[in-house]
Amino acid sequence: MNKRIILLWINRIGPLLALVAVYFLFGAMVENRESFMSLYTLETIARQTTIVGFAAIGMTMIIIAGGIDLSVGSIIALSGVVVAVLLKAGAPPIVAALGGIGAGAVCGLLNGALITSLGMTPFIVTLGSLLMIRGVTIGLSGKTTVVPRVETWLPKLTGSLKPDDRWQIVPPGVWLMLGLAVFIACVLRYTRFGRHNFAIGSNEATARLCGVHVPWVKIRIYVIGAAFAGLAGVMQFSRLIVGDPTAAQGKELDVIAAVVIGGGSLFGGEGSIFGTLVGALIMTVIAVGCDHMGWENYVQMIVTGGIIVVAVALDRLRHRMET
Repeated sequence: MNKRIILLWINRIGPLLALVAVYFLFGAMVENRESFMSLYTLETIARQTTIVGFAAIGMTMIIIAGGIDLSVGSIIALSGVVVAVLLKAGAPPIVAALGGIGAGAVCGLLNGALITSLGMTPFIVTLGSLLMIRGVTIGLSGKTTVVPRVETWLPKLTGSLKPDDRWQIVPPGVWLMLGLAVFIACVLRYTRFGRHNFAIGSNEATARLCGVHVPWVKIRIYVIGAAFAGLAGVMQFSRLIVGDPTAAQGKELDVIAAVVIGGGSLFGGEGSIFGTLVGALIMTVIAVGCDHMGWENYVQMIVTGGIIVVAVALDRLRHRMET
């Protein structure tokens, strides 16, 4: 069999096999095996995956285009604070949620405009915006947690299902994530915009010569990617029910790791939404597994960092094998 075909299949099914292996590995290690492998824990994993999952869907588009966004953690926090501030001001829940998503989209527009107009590298631009957006978030919140103190349906997006709602299988936020994942996957596969996304990541100069309006496509990619980070912020608010300006610190690492573990390449031109969701699930299973093992947060940080290094190393090895 052709070596390239073998690598393609490894890239497609490898993340799924890794997910199964990690899940059963923790299942064998934890003391209370029945609790870890219960339906309730599976529901918990699905609920907790929404934050990283939504942000990773947007990050997939950015990484496919050969870019990166280090500000997603700050955008998630900003979105959550915006939702809380709007609810506290008396805005309807849907308006507050759209406000949080819109705040993320504005941040993406800023990132995309700076990258394309000034010719700066995405790493530097988004590293700077990471700090700026976090500062805006802290200022908007008044340097404290924003507590709306109003009853809304937003907590139900990621809340544990009540007995009467078990027919839903998983909370609405999870279904929304899956639906948007299918939509973005179709956009990447079947639309001109999706083809331009891959073309820019594969070879930007060639894409430009083929008539692709690279700056405009890049700006749209960063706006959409940040809007998904804003949606992740809505899910963050759904879990916390407050706007925490310190939330999601370091979350960008989990998001990027989910994309890379799922087969996305930091070199650009490769990635899939399905693989990204599997990568996000792997990150959540590891976090939940570490909790069941009673490991402290610093152990989880070491494990997550190691996974990122291994994933990037495997990505480089795969590229060497292809050449």
